[in-house]
Amino acid sequence: MSIEIDLAGRVALVTGSSRGIGRAIALRLAAAGAHVVLHGREQSEALSAVEAEVKALGGACSTVVADLASAEEARRMVKDAFGAAKRLDILVNNAGVLTEGLIGMTPDETVQHTLQVNLEGALAAIQMAARLMMRTKSGSIINLSSIMGVRGAPGVMAYAASKAGLVGASLAAAKELAPSGIRVNVVAPGFIATDMTRNLSEELIARRVSAIAMQRPGLPEEVADAVLFLASDLSRYVTGQVVGVDGGMVV
Repeated sequence: MSIEIDLAGRVALVTGSSRGIGRAIALRLAAAGAHVVLHGREQSEALSAVEAEVKALGGACSTVVADLASAEEARRMVKDAFGAAKRLDILVNNAGVLTEGLIGMTPDETVQHTLQVNLEGALAAIQMAARLMMRTKSGSIINLSSIMGVRGAPGVMAYAASKAGLVGASLAAAKELAPSGIRVNVVAPGFIATDMTRNLSEELIARRVSAIAMQRPGLPEEVADAVLFLASDLSRYVTGQVVGVDGGMVV
């Protein structure tokens, strides 16, 4: 017996949805029938292209623009998303920045910006979304962490700290919001084939792939499938979980 995921009538906000994993998530949710609210730091050609892709699928979508380095902007983004259809059922905190830097050589400004976008902006979005979701006593919040937030990695201390903080915040929020019917889960991707990873040297890519049990990078669509499950009623009894999508990089 096949099971079809149907998100018709639901509104989903996906941050950082102009490319990569965020784009794949937006398209997956739209294909399942959700009204998808796309987000970007600015209105770009890439964001407009994703909007066109969603509409080509026959899906409904709208767009919000916000700089998530500002908690105020993050709250406004969620309010604007809610205003698109007067409800909010799914929040996917995907947007993030990654700047590499060795310990002792990472400027304070880089650390602050990384924490602001990856953690503080996400927390502000979670708080506002939870307030709105409480009106319907239902909702799914899915936060994108990283294998680096679970296991760490050299040269990315600030990024790993921000993603680890998001895991802790998600577990706390899951316990607090469960009585209100709101689920909170984490997806932690491993080495995923995106524009960012394609710019790495062949030697570094080969080294990363050699550490993966499945011996290949993941695809953005494979991360999106995990998000789709957590957004749907198939995971209605799942909350407070960290789902690794890493091909066996961490076992």
